[in-house]
Amino acid sequence: MTPPDEPPSNPYDPNWPKPEQPQSQPHDQPPTGATPYGQQPPAQPYGQQPPPGQTPYQPYGQTQPYGQAPYGAPSYGGASAAPPHPSATTSMVLGICALAGMFFCVVPILLAPFAWFMGGRAVKEIDAQPGRYSGREQAQAGRIMGIIGTVLLVLGLLGIFFLILSIGLASESAYNDPTY
Repeated sequence: MTPPDEPPSNPYDPNWPKPEQPQSQPHDQPPTGATPYGQQPPAQPYGQQPPPGQTPYQPYGQTQPYGQAPYGAPSYGGASAAPPHPSATTSMVLGICALAGMFFCVVPILLAPFAWFMGGRAVKEIDAQPGRYSGREQAQAGRIMGIIGTVLLVLGLLGIFFLILSIGLASESAYNDPTY
């Protein structure tokens, strides 16, 4: 009987092609590419980078200095190590305090215009010098919360004004009423 031209499509068929098994190594030798315990791997020539996907050898017990990424690894937070803008976090905190504090007490809503002003100024300064400062997202969040808080503040002040005006008009009309 002649074998078929194509391999059978059923994996349960006894004629199904079997994958090649890797050669096993003796147990007393390390796997290929590894170094035995206590031995140094072959050194890379000076200036030569390790192959992609492979990290350079670091002996057991030696660590990188604090805050420093291992050789070849991307640094935490990306390539930018710019400090955050000093007003970015402040504007965000003022915006959060203004909006959250508004529900407990009326006074914190007065912080909203300051958050809007500081956040807007910080965003402009960060955009003017992109590599100098980071924290644009925080400044933008503070600015937006400041805008929302300021709108709520203005609406609240208008509501209080119209309430006082309506009470004044009602009392004046009652004062001028001849039935009293």
